[in-house]
Amino acid sequence: MRQIFLLITLLFSAPGYTEEAKKDNNEWQNSTISDATIKKIQEAKAQYNKCISDEMQKPAYREQESRRATEALVKQCEPVLAKMRDTYLAEKVPGIVADRHLKQVRIQTTRNVLQTMMFNEAAKSAGQK
Repeated sequence: MRQIFLLITLLFSAPGYTEEAKKDNNEWQNSTISDATIKKIQEAKAQYNKCISDEMQKPAYREQESRRATEALVKQCEPVLAKMRDTYLAEKVPGIVADRHLKQVRIQTTRNVLQTMMFNEAAKSAGQK
């Protein structure tokens, strides 16, 4: 009898638990970000891309192996990317959401830079032989 009572109690308490989990305050609810904020984020991303482009033009990176050059190049422009995070946090977007977007931008940029560096390295070695 106790087992049946315990089982019934557990079954009826589970839906209440899931409702509480849905109301978790740490979860970001969909909201609208103002056009001004979106513009600030786009400007910060453009500055980051400009920093990457300017750094790629430096001859010091052409002499290094492509992976190491890419890593050093991306690290040089990291402070510029941090401005985008500040914009997100000022708009009250949770840090985890901002970090996820910044990670996506960083990974995409790193892949593009590495691809370009490897292409340049291959072209240089093909021209030398």
